[in-house]
Amino acid sequence: MAITEKNQVQQLLAAAAEACDERKAEDIRILALDPAESGLTDYFLICSGNSDRQNVAITDAIEIKLKQQFGVYPNSVEGRRQGEWILMDYVDFIVHVFSVEKRAFYGLERLRKTATVLSLADLNAQLALQTKAVVAAGRKKVAVGKKTLPAKKSAAKKPAAKKATTRKTATKTASKAAAKPAKKATKSAVKKATKKK
Repeated sequence: MAITEKNQVQQLLAAAAEACDERKAEDIRILALDPAESGLTDYFLICSGNSDRQNVAITDAIEIKLKQQFGVYPNSVEGRRQGEWILMDYVDFIVHVFSVEKRAFYGLERLRKTATVLSLADLNAQLALQTKAVVAAGRKKVAVGKKTLPAKKSAAKKPAAKKATTRKTATKTASKAAAKPAKKATKSAVKKATKKK
């Protein structure tokens, strides 16, 4: 995954975690999954609500926030009717919103022992570092581009323009030259034919 793509995924994940926090979700955890163990996704966002209605409100808040800020919709949402365990699939990360009892019963954190647990503060710190790196790399490219590109463009345009005009002139001259002997040949043929008569 490229840095900019990873940065975008982490921005989405941070926004989803903030939406959980705004709806008073409890025990919000972000698991960075081991790529060797999980080929499905890169992150799990896990949180709990106190009731089925709160769980639905949490998932609604996530969906609305990601749609408004990034124009992103989940690929699928499962369990919204029951509200005990709602799963939202955003491809690069999956959101699990549990009731407290179901979260204790299924124990996703126990199943993913190799995953790295991130807090929202850790995720925001990573985002800040990546953003600085991307901005610094962009500045270097712009600085290099400003110095070299204008000189190459102007140098490349002038000879190409001259070549184009010389080609046009050469073809016009050649066509005129070819037309003159043909006219002379037809005139002399007409004169000979009239003399013979």
